[in-house]
Amino acid sequence: MTVSLLCAIGSAFAYGTSTLMQAVATRRARGLAAVLTPLVIGAFVVDGVGFVLSLLALNTLPLFVVQSIMASMLVVVVVGARFVLHARMRRLDVAAVVVVIVALVLIGLGSGEQPAVAPPASFERAMLVATGVLVVVALASYRSGPGWLLAAVAGLGFSGAAIAARASHHHDGIWATLWQPMTACIVVGGIVGALWYLRALERLAAGPSAAILSVIEVVVPGAVGVLVLGDTVANGMLPGVVVGLVLAISGCVVLAMSPANEAAEGEPAPRTEPAPA
Repeated sequence: MTVSLLCAIGSAFAYGTSTLMQAVATRRARGLAAVLTPLVIGAFVVDGVGFVLSLLALNTLPLFVVQSIMASMLVVVVVGARFVLHARMRRLDVAAVVVVIVALVLIGLGSGEQPAVAPPASFERAMLVATGVLVVVALASYRSGPGWLLAAVAGLGFSGAAIAARASHHHDGIWATLWQPMTACIVVGGIVGALWYLRALERLAAGPSAAILSVIEVVVPGAVGVLVLGDTVANGMLPGVVVGLVLAISGCVVLAMSPANEAAEGEPAPRTEPAPA
């Protein structure tokens, strides 16, 4: 369990670092031009490291634990902006950091190690259909969708990838896990999450974008894990876990709205207008 917890914490650090990098990059370039900048390419590499660490964590930890820890990436964003970008950090932000840490302790105490179990027979088909619907919504919203919708699509993409990863771990051996239809959900969900979150940062401040992403990433996979995938709470610990989840989400929302996020945004990249004929 200790190794899995360390993987989840490492994933949160990676995602927080990547968020700072992407937020800065999207203020220097837009659209596909932003994707090709060295800062975004580096952010995607860091994202990849975080994603692999999250997969390792999901091997033995329930979704509500891993996703709550990963949502704490906002601690990394706000604290990182304070020390690296010299952003202002409110007393409320400091309190929120403490609240998130306490919340994660409560959630961790209420779970314990839980190897993944086989999902219901129809779950794989349902995930493939849901992933297809998400891709349609994502493509329809990319060009002109509002920032909040793009962030929500990104959150659902990452959520789908996490759910599929947790459901896949019941297979025997790494190759058995990789060579199955559910792997498509992991890959597609990860791509949608990364690209649409980058797009959301172009149209919405980093704070609200991260808040929407974090809430969806905790609530959706956590609910699916408990209701469908057999994730459980230790006897007598349900109240503590519920309190922990509420505190974690609340603390993350406060951190997402911190002025420290503004330091990562800079000035938006100018839109290039065609020269008059």
